[in-house]
Amino acid sequence: MSLFRTILVADDEPSIRHILTLVLTDRGYDVRAVADGDEALRELAARDYDVLLCDVRMPKKDGLTVLREALALHPGLTAVVMSAYGSQEQALEAVSAGAFDYVQKPFKPEEIVFVLRKAEERERLVRENRRLKEASLPSAPDGHILGGSAALHAVLRQVARLAPVDTTVLISGESGTGKELIARELHSRSRRAAMAFVAVNCGAIASGLIESELFGHAKGAFTDARSAKRGLFAEADGGTLFLDEVGELPLSAQVKLLRVLQEGEIRPVGESRVEKVDVRVVAATLRDLGKLVEKGEFREDLYYRLNVVNLRMPPLRERREDVPLLARAFISRFNRELNREPPVEGLSPDAEALLAAYAWPGNVRELENAMERAVLLADTPLILPSNLPDKLWAAPPPGPTGTASGPAGASAGAALQAGTDLSLKRAIRDLEESYIRAALRKTKGNRTRASELLDISHRALLYKIKEYGIDPDAEAERG
Repeated sequence: MSLFRTILVADDEPSIRHILTLVLTDRGYDVRAVADGDEALRELAARDYDVLLCDVRMPKKDGLTVLREALALHPGLTAVVMSAYGSQEQALEAVSAGAFDYVQKPFKPEEIVFVLRKAEERERLVRENRRLKEASLPSAPDGHILGGSAALHAVLRQVARLAPVDTTVLISGESGTGKELIARELHSRSRRAAMAFVAVNCGAIASGLIESELFGHAKGAFTDARSAKRGLFAEADGGTLFLDEVGELPLSAQVKLLRVLQEGEIRPVGESRVEKVDVRVVAATLRDLGKLVEKGEFREDLYYRLNVVNLRMPPLRERREDVPLLARAFISRFNRELNREPPVEGLSPDAEALLAAYAWPGNVRELENAMERAVLLADTPLILPSNLPDKLWAAPPPGPTGTASGPAGASAGAALQAGTDLSLKRAIRDLEESYIRAALRKTKGNRTRASELLDISHRALLYKIKEYGIDPDAEAERG
C-alpha cells in the first residue's frame, strides 16, 4: 500500500514532464507537472502534495530555492532533486537543504520509482516509530485501556477479533466511557497500525463546513477557499478515520459518507473529479441511531452500513472494580503534570471506598477531573475523603426509590447521631448492603430488576450478594 498519493513534478523540459507523468500515473500516483519555479510554488500553496520532484535549473526560480521555500511551506513534504549538471557539492547542498535524495540526469524512469519506494519506506518507519513511542506511554489515562473488570475484558476480546479485518464498527456508550480509546485500540492492532489514525468530532464542526472537513475542497469552491484543502478522508488514506458523534452529521453529509463506504471514493467540494481512498471507518455515538432513523434524522441505509458490528462501552458504574486502578493511574499522571513535590502516594482506604461506591455519571472523564482536583488539594501523602468533590461524601446518596430517606439514609443518620463509629469505610459498606437488601425486597428477589434499580450490572449484584451473605429469597419474603 502506497503512503504517497500526490506528486508535483517541476521541470522545464517537456519530455521529462511527459514521461514522469505517464510512468507515475501508471503506478497509481496523482501527478501534476509544471514548467518553472514560480509555478511550482504557486501550486504548492494551492494544494497539498506528498512529493516534490524538482529540477535544479529552471526559469524564474532555481530548484534549490524552490526546495527551501517548499519545505518552509510544507515541512512534511518529501522532495527529490534532479539535475543534468550535478556535482557532489550540489547533491550535498540539496540534501542539506532537506531533500530526501538527488537524482542525476539522464535517468531511467524506474530509478525515480525506486527512490519513491525508498522514501515511502522511510516514512513508514518514521510513523511506526512514532506509534511505538505513543504506545509505550505508561498509564491508561495517557492512551491505554486500563482495567481488569469482566465488562471491559469482554469488549477487548471483541476488539481482538475485529482489529485484523476492515469491518466498519460502531461504538456506542455514554459520554466519557472511552469510545475513542477503543477506536485507537482497533487501529493499533490492525494492519493499518503504521498509517494515520484521524479522529473528528462530527458535533463540533459547523454544519456548513462538515463536508469540506471530511472530503476537502477545491480552490475557490466557496468564499474564503483561497487554496485547495485535503479532507480528513484523504488524511486518513491507508489508515483509520474515527467519526465521533456520527449522529450529529447533517443529512447532506450522510449521503456523501454512504458513497465513501460503498465505493471507496470521495469528491472534494467544488471538484468534478473523484479520488479513491482506502480508509477504515470507525464511528461512535451516544445517541440511539435507530431512533434517529425512525425520526428521519439519520439515513437508514447509512445506519446499516455503519452498524455492521456494534461495540458497547460499559459505563464506569458497571466496572466499579476498575475505579481504584484508574484512580491510581490518574494520580501518577497528575503528579507528573502538576509537578507535585512530594508526590501523592495514593488513596486512603476511606477515599478508595468512596470512589468505589459512587455511580460516576460522568464516567472516566469525571473520575479524571476528581483525581486532578484531589492531587491539587492533597496536603498529606494519601488522598483523603475531604480532597474529593463534595457530591461524593457530603450528603447520603439517594435510596433505591430515588429519595434520601430510605433505609440506608436512615441508618447512616443513626450512626452519626450515635457517634460511636465514624469509620467511613464501614459506613459505606453498610450503606451498600442496605441498598441491595432494599432493592431485593422491592423486586421480590428478582436479581435482574434489582440490578437495574441499583444501577449496577447483574454480575456485580451477584458478586455483592455473595460478598455480604445476602439471601435474596429471604429478602423477597420480607418485602
